[in-house]
Amino acid sequence: MARLSFPPDVVEERGALIPVPLSRARLRERGFNQSECIAQSVALQWGIPVWSSVLIRSSSTRSQTQLTPGERLGNVAGAFSVSALSRTTIAGTHLILIDDVVTTGATLRAAAAALFASGARTISYMTFGRAPASGDRLIP
Repeated sequence: MARLSFPPDVVEERGALIPVPLSRARLRERGFNQSECIAQSVALQWGIPVWSSVLIRSSSTRSQTQLTPGERLGNVAGAFSVSALSRTTIAGTHLILIDDVVTTGATLRAAAAALFASGARTISYMTFGRAPASGDRLIP
């Protein structure tokens, strides 16, 4: 993932990687945050920091896997916040938001909204995979 080509402005401006956080319960269940693992690996190649404590999952949400696109948006609305101490750190920064899989983008949008509301200038997304959404046309 770290070897993928990015537009020159992203390469020049990226300040830090922000992994999408898991709820406390999900983190206890899994024992690790897969998005943070991806971010740590990319950070080694890019030479930029991972800011794991900036974005907070302020509420537990249901698993998105069985929800419709509309339900996904409602499920993660307001689920993220930024710690007060981190607001000055991210102000005016170009951040790369890392998630393992994107389907409808609802989680990324909700996380980005919290980062923008706290002063981030630009948010780019990076995901490992893309799961088919309910409206996707699948080709056998």
